[in-house]
Amino acid sequence: MDITLQKNKDFDFAAGELLLVNKPYKWTSFDVVGKLRNSFKPLKLKVGHAGTLDPLATGLLIICTGKMTKQIDTFQAEEKEYTGTMVLGATTPSYDMETEADQTFDTGSLTDDQVRNACAQFTGDIQQYPPAHSAIKIDGERLYEKARRGEEVELRLRSVTISTFEITRIELPEVEFRVVCSKGTYIRSLVNDFGKALNNGAYLSKLTRTRSGNFKLADAWEVLELVDFIREQKADKPSVESKISEIS
Repeated sequence: MDITLQKNKDFDFAAGELLLVNKPYKWTSFDVVGKLRNSFKPLKLKVGHAGTLDPLATGLLIICTGKMTKQIDTFQAEEKEYTGTMVLGATTPSYDMETEADQTFDTGSLTDDQVRNACAQFTGDIQQYPPAHSAIKIDGERLYEKARRGEEVELRLRSVTISTFEITRIELPEVEFRVVCSKGTYIRSLVNDFGKALNNGAYLSKLTRTRSGNFKLADAWEVLELVDFIREQKADKPSVESKISEIS
């Protein structure tokens, strides 16, 4: 739904709303949830997100409020679409720009055809290892916490499905791409494996989630725009606050 149309909608955040937000660069998904939750204060309202985005990624984040939070798992299971940019010729421990390059490679002999043709082996049902710098929990602790301390972690293969993996621009060392994939797919791992398939290296330099299920980034709010709108709703409709208080 277009933002202009959404602004004319009669929201009931406590009964349950699904909100589409464009997660800013370097914000965590929880940062977005916290910002929106604070906008409802002093009222306490359940707010959660469906599908984590890495801090260095941007794009569509589905936010649920009130009783809609019970459907988070359903929304989280939907197919996702991303666009991004990878850099060939180097690898990083985090598979993205969070860490410095640990290996470099010569890209001089790579051709556009080689880069495009390498996509085929990553389409369909595949297995991949999650990055060591990921939010997966082992023994109650996030993997990235162990990785940042320099500890070795045991990574387990995960089965994922990639229905579309296409190259949209090649200007070495940068390569732009589009991916449509299942829940649980790590685009950073896909990029790292892609570099290996070329007997080279690659890391993710930019990532944007453009779609989740039938929800599109084009219909998403900017975070601060949504915060201002929520506050306006509270000011214009005091009854909304009493509703939230009763249902929460």
